[in-house]
Amino acid sequence: MSKPLFVKIKEEDNVAIAVDEIKAGQEIMPGVTARYDIPQAHKIALKDIEKGGSVIRYGVVLGYATEAVKRGDWINEYMLELPEPPDVDHMVFSTNLVTDLPEPPVTTWEGYVNPWGGPAGTRNILGISTTVQCVTGVLNVAVERMKRELLHKYPNVDDIVPINHAYGCGVAIHAPEAKIPIRALRNLSKHPNFGGQLMVVALGCEKFTVEMLCDSADINPDNVIILQEKEGFEDMISALMEMAEKKLKILNDRKRVTLPLSDLLIGMQCGGSDAFSGVTANPAAGYASDMLVKGGATVLFSEVTEVRDGVYLLAKRCINEEVGKKLASEMKWYDRYLQEGEVDRSANPTPGNKKGGLANIVEKAMGSIAKSGTSPIVEVLSPAEKPSKKGLIYAATPASDIVCGPCQLASGIGLQVFMTGRGTPYGLAIAPVIKVCSRNDMKAQWQDLIDINAGTIATGESTIEEIGTLLFHEIIDTASGRKQTWAEKYRLHNDLCIFNPAPIT
Repeated sequence: MSKPLFVKIKEEDNVAIAVDEIKAGQEIMPGVTARYDIPQAHKIALKDIEKGGSVIRYGVVLGYATEAVKRGDWINEYMLELPEPPDVDHMVFSTNLVTDLPEPPVTTWEGYVNPWGGPAGTRNILGISTTVQCVTGVLNVAVERMKRELLHKYPNVDDIVPINHAYGCGVAIHAPEAKIPIRALRNLSKHPNFGGQLMVVALGCEKFTVEMLCDSADINPDNVIILQEKEGFEDMISALMEMAEKKLKILNDRKRVTLPLSDLLIGMQCGGSDAFSGVTANPAAGYASDMLVKGGATVLFSEVTEVRDGVYLLAKRCINEEVGKKLASEMKWYDRYLQEGEVDRSANPTPGNKKGGLANIVEKAMGSIAKSGTSPIVEVLSPAEKPSKKGLIYAATPASDIVCGPCQLASGIGLQVFMTGRGTPYGLAIAPVIKVCSRNDMKAQWQDLIDINAGTIATGESTIEEIGTLLFHEIIDTASGRKQTWAEKYRLHNDLCIFNPAPIT
């Protein structure tokens, strides 16, 4: 079977995207000949579109043509006027609740029971929390020494990870929105992969106090070191080394056990997206998500600006009005947040997104929500909140990769699936990240960075169901410790950028 020249999503679409570059003069279907060279993943007009007419992909209006378009024309980001965002005050809830989900091939995995309760761990890590960026230098020196002198003595422990961040002082700690970074850091300190072992390093004069980070029962010399109480640098390092070794001895006794999928919590995220993301990688992730949910697992998807233009579609999947209203509330909060910065959701797409064929945020959003599959949405979380339900959950976070990741970690994910079209070496130290690419060219270029190639869906070599099932198995094997991701092998760990919408003083 010959490779297709284009991908058209819905019957009513008046544009399609090029599977590979289409040369001017090439006929792509009867009656449609390219009038210009069409770059890979970019849109070609299938019909004449008058000035001001609707440009339709995914069966939705991406925007309005700023000039008359002839069939066979290349349609790029400069040729569309962005439509108004969907109204969130009059959305319809619970009218598209799909329960006929694909059966998962397995319903158990091998994980670490979480002593704190909640989702199980996928890795066995000594996590060291901090109250302020000021302690980072000392802690980094200590962690380097811990890995060199201690870690090899405890073979069942995977890593030692400092929770360094830019919060803690010089901030409006009592501002209403300070609750978001505080919640994130509190939840991160007790991540499922930390095995019930709390270790905190504070300076002693910061605004974000130990009392704000920890429960009162946890504040004791077994868990907390305050550097200003130590007699110089060597005393600080000695105290950190001594506490770490005590924690490592306990963590070393942790064992994986067979657990139901209901103990697994994972996150879905996309970054460096292109026009194939919504055709290949994200739908495959959505199929895997549906399998996981069917088996009892919990799946988070996020990124407010990347669902905002499809929020009415998500509202129909909310299980009840309460969940739907929380979804609307989160959208409105973020609208106000952007408005205060004198921007709107159109600030989201990057130059790389546009080079990859995404004309605007509407097109990006339609592809982005595909990673959520078709499952009913059982809960909506504010940034860095922990879930109280099992199933598919929308976690409202910024779309920025390096901010969304820590928010999802704070919600408790033990593994993240990350879809990309343009490519990114992104990774998280606290949890493994499975990288799924949208194009064959991306996998060929980054053989040793991409874990799963979904590009074969666009070329007709695979189906969404086949790649989705492959990804499902990759999730289970990685969560169970039978596999490492490329990012994990190379220790590609991005900084933890904690979302802080409150003022900095």
